[in-house]
Amino acid sequence: MTALNPAGWRPEMNVAGGADDNATFTGNRALMLEEALIFEIGSTETTGVDFDEAAPAADMGALARTAPIGLPGLAESETVRHYTRLSRQNYAIDLGLFPLGSCTMKHNPRLNEKVARMPGFADAHPLQPQETVQGAYAVIHELAEWLITLTGMHSVAMSPKAGAHGELCGILCIKAALEARGEDRRVILVPESAHGTNPATAAFAGFTVEDIPATAEGRVDLAALKARLGPDVAGVMVTNPNTCGLFERDMKAISDAVHAAGGYVYCDGANFNAIVGRVRPGDLGVDAMHINLHKTFSTPHGGGGPGSGPVVLSAALAPFAPLPFVTKQADGGFRLIEEENAGEDHPQTFGRMTAFHGQMGMFTRALTYILSHGADGLKQVAEDAVLNANYMLRSLEDVLDAPFAASGPCMHEALFSDKGLAEGFSTLDVAKGLIDEGYHPMTVYFPLVVHGAMLVEPTETESKAALDQFIGALRSIALRAKNGDPMLKSAPHFAPRARLDETLAARKPVLAWEG
Repeated sequence: MTALNPAGWRPEMNVAGGADDNATFTGNRALMLEEALIFEIGSTETTGVDFDEAAPAADMGALARTAPIGLPGLAESETVRHYTRLSRQNYAIDLGLFPLGSCTMKHNPRLNEKVARMPGFADAHPLQPQETVQGAYAVIHELAEWLITLTGMHSVAMSPKAGAHGELCGILCIKAALEARGEDRRVILVPESAHGTNPATAAFAGFTVEDIPATAEGRVDLAALKARLGPDVAGVMVTNPNTCGLFERDMKAISDAVHAAGGYVYCDGANFNAIVGRVRPGDLGVDAMHINLHKTFSTPHGGGGPGSGPVVLSAALAPFAPLPFVTKQADGGFRLIEEENAGEDHPQTFGRMTAFHGQMGMFTRALTYILSHGADGLKQVAEDAVLNANYMLRSLEDVLDAPFAASGPCMHEALFSDKGLAEGFSTLDVAKGLIDEGYHPMTVYFPLVVHGAMLVEPTETESKAALDQFIGALRSIALRAKNGDPMLKSAPHFAPRARLDETLAARKPVLAWEG
């Protein structure tokens, strides 16, 4: 193995994970592999592919390359082995329980993957003539009808690509509705218990964001919300169930108060798996809500995508929904409404959010998930999500502080704090200890309303045996932190890398390789 990059810093290989501290020639410790950078494996002077003599370069003008590309050349076997070895250092839902709070990292049924790879879905092109993709349009339309039914809403915009994109869609619908009324309302109210993307989305759309405090039990302070409503308030963005893992019991009262003041209600639907089949947001007065298909309806999640965030809309906001959308014609066929025919069919649209029609693979997976579960199965999804989270909460509340344990049953996730840990021990120590136990840590230090927060979402797809094993691991780490075990301060000990200085990495990242 070649020497380490002389121009950059590299964290140390952990040496406490083996039976002894004997060094090896390769740097590997059995299957704990010390993988070099791709630049250290290959050479910029070689290539793993044989090319014919280069053809004359096209006239690229100022875009023509003036220096070598600087990428290493590797044989196919070297390339495959490099990325396979790196992949073995990843934690994934196919390896074990993934307890990220508010992220719904659950098992993905392989049936969904099989259907998404069927010809006609996997190879559909967004520029195909509409008559050649009628089956794909039928899937989009049927999924849209399911989403409307499950939420009790009036219509749905299918094109947003993810949750935050869906938030922006809903806020732009609210903005267009206010403009149509001739009103210049510039304030969006966001409770402390909302997702962090909510205020960012409102600010990005040009609104001023104001916080609404939470009550001692972790829910929206209804009195404070009502006191702030006025002619300058465009609406409220509520996450329900919220990031404290609690259902907003006053949701209907919140909606009624906002509507009476002339505003609109946006609900963050990222946690819809906790209420799907049990609660219809439309019945609670919601005007817009995004649904993360890649979370609630079990599409592969993480790694930057792919995602899909359709937005269901009330009758008040439906006229302003973005283009394009699929409509069913009298003859049973489907047609895409775009700019050229929007003047007749959808004149008040706020415009377009994305180049094409949405994420076809996500639509196919989500509809497969819905049809395979059926109405009763979707109801069980919510029941199991809530059951598992409450089992987690009640199994750990004697060793970890649970600030809202007395606020009633939690929904999809259990929230703990660092209160009661030994002096000098923190949430970070607990999280690093979990790595030694073979788990990706839970969400830490969020939500901000709880000091040293530890947010755990077991999801509905974990068995009792899997939950018991995780609970046992977290209990053992919590007890060590309460008793001041010094070894916990240097965890993890059995990972490929020792504990990193995450603050330094965030503030002074080294992202470039220099030969």
